[in-house]
Amino acid sequence: MAGFDAPRVSRRQRLAQTRAYRAVLRRLTPDMLSVPQSPALSNNRFSNVPLPAEVIVYFPDDATKLYQLEQWLPVFQVLHERCPVLLVTRNLGSFRLLQDQPLPLVFVRRLQDLNHVLQRTDARACLYVNNSSSNFQVLSWSRALHLHLNHGESDKISMASNQAKAYDHVLVAGPAAVTRYTDNLLQFDSSKLVHVGRPQLDLTFAPTLPPVAQPTVLYAPTWEGETPAMNYTSLVRFGPRLVASLLEDGFRVVYKPHPKIVTGSPDALQAHEAVCQLLTRANADVPQDQHNLVELARPILSLFDACDVLVSDVSSVALDWLFLRTEAPLWLTDTRDDPSALVDASPLAAQTHVLSYAGLTDVAQALRKSMQDEEMAGRRTAARNFYFGDLERGESTELFLATITEAVERCRRLLGERHGDHHDFDMAAGVS
Repeated sequence: MAGFDAPRVSRRQRLAQTRAYRAVLRRLTPDMLSVPQSPALSNNRFSNVPLPAEVIVYFPDDATKLYQLEQWLPVFQVLHERCPVLLVTRNLGSFRLLQDQPLPLVFVRRLQDLNHVLQRTDARACLYVNNSSSNFQVLSWSRALHLHLNHGESDKISMASNQAKAYDHVLVAGPAAVTRYTDNLLQFDSSKLVHVGRPQLDLTFAPTLPPVAQPTVLYAPTWEGETPAMNYTSLVRFGPRLVASLLEDGFRVVYKPHPKIVTGSPDALQAHEAVCQLLTRANADVPQDQHNLVELARPILSLFDACDVLVSDVSSVALDWLFLRTEAPLWLTDTRDDPSALVDASPLAAQTHVLSYAGLTDVAQALRKSMQDEEMAGRRTAARNFYFGDLERGESTELFLATITEAVERCRRLLGERHGDHHDFDMAAGVS
């Protein structure tokens, strides 16, 4: 479903569009979120196989979390050219939605089916893009090295999970992530951490928005998280008022909410609908090629080049912008009206503009002024180095490929040494 910007859409139509997007997350059929119980239908599915692979990418979750995997798929396709990759899914809905991508793909529901796949691949590296509890069913496999990638770089609490201790290596974007792990976890072995940058930011996207004369603000709030401590979203408290102010001052607004916003709380959904209505009404008064936009489908990275300012929350979006658009203003929201706590949660807040609730009074003027703030641009450069090191665009992918290739080769060498170069050992021993 593409982003919509048609003028004069009624509230009933807007609600229908929001519900339609929620259906996109569920991908239209009930079994996308729950695996059918009939063994004949639900035990396993295979696509683009045979099974030979040197790398397994494990994704056990349903379609609402596919965004965590999808951003990695272009990088895995490049990896596949060096080390054959196999995607392993445990949810039938996710499997069906992934069949259009070109990588070999399997669906296995039962643990015994998972064991069957592991035994019949030659994979020596397993990659994980999130902290799913089901990851531990593959982590018990002792014939491969296990590398945690995560699906973004941010200062959220979940980015320093104690689960990281279970993996052989944890790939991180830069020095900030190293500090995040060592400061927040007890007895964590920092030698597990491998600096590779963020390969997704090496991707290029064709322009998706027409240029306009007026400045464009990208507003990209995150979702509410799974606990109050992980609730970083500004949408409920800031969203409608922020967007109304920007529209009144003549900005073009591109609204790109986190995919899980529209499956969140009633308050989040109400704020989302209010923002959509504001943009729709504003579009009735501007030419078609200058329309504001509610973008629900296209990758957010494809929007960056057409925007002049980002307003976002503690999230990976803010840091992606910092890397790719270092020269452009970045505003981080302070939803709790506690500047020192915000800096404690996200060191980025000390090196960029911060938007408080009180600051919404003259936010449009402040954003315009920030577009000329050269001193803050220098501070953003320092922050970029803290979060990503001194990597330039393109270098992260090469570091990532070298890291995974070396892990595969090292695992083979270690297994050969352990078993005297004989490969007829019991492959089933690693999974119970």
